[in-house]
This record gives sequence, C-alpha cells and structure tokens, in this order.
Amino acid sequence: MFTIDIVLQDMPLPISVQRKEAEPAESLYQEILQAMRSGSSDLVELTCDKDEQKKVAVKGNLICAVSVNKKSGGMAEGRVPGFFAAIAEQ
Repeated sequence: MFTIDIVLQDMPLPISVQRKEAEPAESLYQEILQAMRSGSSDLVELTCDKDEQKKVAVKGNLICAVSVNKKSGGMAEGRVPGFFAAIAEQ
C-alpha cells in the first residue's frame, strides 16, 4: 500500500489517500505535481483505494507539498519524521 500525503496552505494536517500499487501512486503523484506547477486553481479530485468512499477535491494552487510513502503492515517504511515540520518553517 502506498500513501500519498498532501499539504495545503494554511492547513496544519496533511490530506492522505492510498493506492494499492506503485504505478497508480506514481501517476497520482505526477498529477499533483502538474497541478502545483501550473499554479491554476483547477480542482484535483482524489479518491482512496483503501477506503473507497473517501473522496476529496483540492485547488491545485493551494497545494504546498506532496509525499509518497510505501506502507508495509502497520508501519510506514522510509517515512522521515519532520517532513511537515520542515514545510511549516519555510
């Protein structure tokens, strides 16, 4: 399972969605990067593979950061503490 975390301006907690496979996770990551680069206020609609009823839409120009992490069992692998704290300090 892969978790995609998105940090929005003026929002202290990230929005997270999951993908079961690496390729869809990478595709969503690239879609979010494109929205960030464009600076447009177009909506980015997100769904979650883990909880199929979970849906969220965010404006692309409000996204500050995105992170993809591979999750194994109950613990996230390779997740670096302080990712979001570093964003808040900038």
